[in-house]
Amino acid sequence: MADLAGEHSERAKGDTGPEPAGHDAGPAATVAERVRRVEGGLSPAERKIARALTANYPAAGLESASGLASQAGVSAPTVVRFVARLGFDGYRHFQQSLREEVQARHASPLTLAPVIGRDSPTSELVEAARQVSSAAMDQTFAALPEREFDQAVGLICNPAKRIASFGGRFSQLLAEYLDLHLRLLRPGTFVHTSAPGRDAGFRVDLSRRDVCVVFDFRRYQDDTVRLARYAHERGAKVVLFTDPWLSPVAEFADVVLPARVEAPSPFDSIVAPMALVETLVAAVHARLGPAAEERMRAAEEACRDEAGTP
Repeated sequence: MADLAGEHSERAKGDTGPEPAGHDAGPAATVAERVRRVEGGLSPAERKIARALTANYPAAGLESASGLASQAGVSAPTVVRFVARLGFDGYRHFQQSLREEVQARHASPLTLAPVIGRDSPTSELVEAARQVSSAAMDQTFAALPEREFDQAVGLICNPAKRIASFGGRFSQLLAEYLDLHLRLLRPGTFVHTSAPGRDAGFRVDLSRRDVCVVFDFRRYQDDTVRLARYAHERGAKVVLFTDPWLSPVAEFADVVLPARVEAPSPFDSIVAPMALVETLVAAVHARLGPAAEERMRAAEEACRDEAGTP
């Protein structure tokens, strides 16, 4: 993904290989995660702050308290109360957390060391992998925004919608994996692969009837972001799978589903994002019910016919 890769060597192209796990950032909740946890109890004025922060994340929060208040159309004391509601000791603590997120966003496999030493025995590596992967899974599902997840399921199950999945150099694997399942459950789903001669036609056809499932992980691939933005401008719904630090696509996405990407190596992991994709597939299968079962049986029969199996 530029996602999960050594994109340090070609930032302009983005999404170039497994990206750093960000162990120095630790498992602490990001500001965006904190906002999602409390959003149901926010006052109208605090919701304005949350929207302003999300619309320009994390840069909006790096403004002064009065600057963020101006963007949100509220008072500075309201911003201070909002920050306290998120669990921060003060605005300085809030901004320090955001600055650490900015550093984590731009980390690379060359700047972060693995969690075990070069001479560590295999048993330590295996145990480290188990612990880190388990923690990433636990944190991903603990922070899963259920309302947005349900919205994603509803969009994908809508028979009037066409589903297009795409990602970056590495995260495209997740797009393809999702589509392999979705095409067995419902019609009108495909993977878009950006390539000369293919992108223009896809862009022209984008409309309100489309749902684009976008995969973009640090250090976020520019062409993936541009294509997602174009889809949004054409009226398509955008469902984003990303990391806790949030791809720029989150600024305009209709649904944002973050997943932890920690790994025992200096490269980010797709274990938790893959689990989140599989959870989405399970929810879509359950929501579609008999229609999905009938399509799956028809697909199996078609495969047998093609193979000449009686």
